Amino acid sequence: MLLRNSIEKDIVEILKIYNQAVDEKFATADTEQVSIESRKDWFTQHSPETYPIYVAEENDEIIGWCSLSPHRPGRKALRTVAEISYYIHKNFRRKGVASSLISYTINSAKELGFENLISILLDANKTSIYILEKFGFEKWGHLPDIAEIDGVVCGQFIYGRKI
Repeated sequence: MLLRNSIEKDIVEILKIYNQAVDEKFATADTEQVSIESRKDWFTQHSPETYPIYVAEENDEIIGWCSLSPHRPGRKALRTVAEISYYIHKNFRRKGVASSLISYTINSAKELGFENLISILLDANKTSIYILEKFGFEKWGHLPDIAEIDGVVCGQFIYGRKI
Protein backbone atom coordinates (compact mmCIF):
# COMPACT_ATOMS: atom_id res chain seq x y z
CA MET A 1 0.00 0.00 0.00
CA LEU A 2 1.31 3.41 -1.01
CA LEU A 3 0.42 6.53 1.01
CA ARG A 4 0.80 9.79 -0.85
CA ASN A 5 -0.50 13.33 -1.21
CA SER A 6 -3.62 13.57 -3.29
CA ILE A 7 -3.58 15.17 -6.71
CA GLU A 8 -6.42 16.84 -8.60
CA LYS A 9 -7.54 13.76 -10.51
CA ASP A 10 -7.98 11.86 -7.22
CA ILE A 11 -11.10 13.84 -6.33
CA VAL A 12 -13.27 11.43 -8.33
CA GLU A 13 -12.17 8.41 -6.28
CA ILE A 14 -12.10 10.37 -3.01
CA LEU A 15 -15.74 11.30 -3.52
CA LYS A 16 -16.73 7.77 -4.54
CA ILE A 17 -15.41 6.56 -1.20
CA TYR A 18 -17.06 9.44 0.65
CA ASN A 19 -20.39 8.77 -1.04
CA GLN A 20 -20.20 5.13 0.08
CA ALA A 21 -20.22 6.49 3.64
CA VAL A 22 -23.18 8.73 2.82
CA ASP A 23 -25.12 5.73 1.48
CA GLU A 24 -24.28 3.57 4.51
CA LYS A 25 -25.63 6.20 6.95
CA PHE A 26 -24.15 7.33 10.28
CA ALA A 27 -20.55 7.59 9.02
CA THR A 28 -21.11 11.22 8.02
CA ALA A 29 -23.80 13.81 8.62
CA ASP A 30 -24.35 14.23 4.89
CA THR A 31 -27.61 12.54 3.91
CA GLU A 32 -27.25 12.87 0.13
CA GLN A 33 -24.34 12.09 -2.12
CA VAL A 34 -22.03 15.00 -2.87
CA SER A 35 -20.96 16.01 -6.36
CA ILE A 36 -17.52 16.83 -7.63
CA GLU A 37 -18.72 20.34 -8.42
CA SER A 38 -19.87 20.90 -4.84
CA ARG A 39 -16.51 19.75 -3.42
CA LYS A 40 -14.05 21.46 -5.76
CA ASP A 41 -13.54 24.38 -3.37
CA TRP A 42 -13.01 21.98 -0.46
CA PHE A 43 -10.41 20.09 -2.47
CA THR A 44 -8.51 23.20 -3.60
CA GLN A 45 -8.40 24.55 -0.02
CA HIS A 46 -6.18 21.59 0.88
CA SER A 47 -2.50 21.50 0.01
CA PRO A 48 0.45 19.38 1.14
CA GLU A 49 2.03 22.43 2.80
CA THR A 50 -0.96 23.43 4.93
CA TYR A 51 -3.91 21.02 5.05
CA PRO A 52 -3.06 17.83 3.15
CA ILE A 53 -5.30 15.11 1.84
CA TYR A 54 -3.53 11.77 1.80
CA VAL A 55 -4.67 8.77 -0.20
CA ALA A 56 -3.93 5.10 0.29
CA GLU A 57 -3.33 3.40 -3.02
CA GLU A 58 -3.06 -0.28 -3.86
CA ASN A 59 -2.58 -1.61 -7.38
CA ASP A 60 -3.23 1.90 -8.77
CA GLU A 61 -6.59 2.06 -6.95
CA ILE A 62 -7.38 4.57 -4.22
CA ILE A 63 -8.69 2.55 -1.28
CA GLY A 64 -8.95 5.26 1.36
CA TRP A 65 -8.12 8.83 2.24
CA CYS A 66 -7.44 11.04 5.23
CA SER A 67 -7.43 14.81 5.40
CA LEU A 68 -6.46 17.62 7.72
CA SER A 69 -8.77 20.62 7.57
CA PRO A 70 -8.83 23.95 9.38
CA HIS A 71 -10.94 24.23 12.50
CA ARG A 72 -12.87 27.52 12.46
CA PRO A 73 -10.89 29.01 9.54
CA GLY A 74 -9.62 32.54 9.96
CA ARG A 75 -9.51 32.45 13.75
CA LYS A 76 -5.81 32.79 14.44
CA ALA A 77 -6.04 31.55 18.02
CA LEU A 78 -7.03 28.15 16.58
CA ARG A 79 -4.29 27.94 13.93
CA THR A 80 -2.61 24.96 15.65
CA VAL A 81 -5.82 22.87 15.56
CA ALA A 82 -6.72 20.69 12.59
CA GLU A 83 -9.71 18.44 12.00
CA ILE A 84 -8.82 14.94 10.87
CA SER A 85 -11.25 13.04 8.65
CA TYR A 86 -10.85 9.63 7.06
CA TYR A 87 -12.87 7.29 4.86
CA ILE A 88 -12.03 3.82 3.62
CA HIS A 89 -13.43 2.03 0.55
CA LYS A 90 -15.95 -0.55 1.76
CA ASN A 91 -13.98 -3.43 0.19
CA PHE A 92 -10.80 -2.54 2.11
CA ARG A 93 -12.05 -2.02 5.66
CA ARG A 94 -10.59 -3.98 8.57
CA LYS A 95 -7.34 -4.44 6.68
CA GLY A 96 -5.23 -1.76 8.38
CA VAL A 97 -5.84 0.97 5.81
CA ALA A 98 -7.40 3.40 8.30
CA SER A 99 -4.67 2.74 10.86
CA SER A 100 -1.94 3.38 8.29
CA LEU A 101 -3.56 6.58 7.07
CA ILE A 102 -4.27 7.95 10.56
CA SER A 103 -0.75 7.18 11.81
CA TYR A 104 0.76 8.80 8.73
CA THR A 105 -1.47 11.86 9.10
CA ILE A 106 -0.70 12.31 12.80
CA ASN A 107 3.03 12.28 12.04
CA SER A 108 2.49 14.74 9.21
CA ALA A 109 0.42 17.01 11.46
CA LYS A 110 3.34 17.25 13.90
CA GLU A 111 5.68 18.25 11.08
CA LEU A 112 3.18 20.86 9.87
CA GLY A 113 3.14 22.47 13.33
CA PHE A 114 -0.26 21.38 14.56
CA GLU A 115 -0.58 20.83 18.30
CA ASN A 116 -4.12 19.47 18.51
CA LEU A 117 -6.20 17.24 16.27
CA ILE A 118 -9.96 16.95 16.53
CA SER A 119 -12.47 14.69 14.89
CA ILE A 120 -16.17 15.47 14.76
CA LEU A 121 -18.29 12.37 14.30
CA LEU A 122 -21.78 11.06 14.84
CA ASP A 123 -22.10 9.39 18.22
CA ALA A 124 -23.62 6.35 16.49
CA ASN A 125 -20.36 5.74 14.58
CA LYS A 126 -18.90 3.05 16.84
CA THR A 127 -16.21 2.02 14.36
CA SER A 128 -14.69 5.50 14.26
CA ILE A 129 -14.91 5.86 18.02
CA TYR A 130 -12.92 2.65 18.39
CA ILE A 131 -10.18 3.64 15.96
CA LEU A 132 -9.85 7.17 17.34
CA GLU A 133 -9.47 5.83 20.86
CA LYS A 134 -6.89 3.34 19.55
CA PHE A 135 -4.83 6.36 18.46
CA GLY A 136 -5.12 8.17 21.78
CA PHE A 137 -8.04 10.46 20.97
CA GLU A 138 -10.36 11.24 23.87
CA LYS A 139 -13.92 12.47 23.98
CA TRP A 140 -13.67 16.25 24.43
CA GLY A 141 -17.31 17.07 23.82
CA HIS A 142 -20.78 15.85 23.00
CA LEU A 143 -23.58 17.63 21.17
CA PRO A 144 -26.61 15.49 22.02
CA ASP A 145 -29.49 14.81 19.65
CA ILE A 146 -28.57 17.33 16.96
CA ALA A 147 -28.58 15.15 13.83
CA GLU A 148 -31.39 13.25 12.16
CA ILE A 149 -30.77 10.58 9.56
CA ASP A 150 -33.75 8.73 8.14
CA GLY A 151 -35.84 9.54 11.21
CA VAL A 152 -33.16 8.47 13.68
CA VAL A 153 -31.85 11.21 15.97
CA CYS A 154 -28.27 11.08 17.20
CA GLY A 155 -25.61 13.43 18.47
CA GLN A 156 -22.08 14.37 17.58
CA PHE A 157 -18.93 13.70 19.50
CA ILE A 158 -15.84 15.86 19.39
CA TYR A 159 -12.80 13.70 19.90
CA GLY A 160 -9.40 15.30 20.39
CA ARG A 161 -5.77 14.53 20.82
CA LYS A 162 -2.77 16.67 21.67
CA ILE A 163 0.22 15.90 19.47
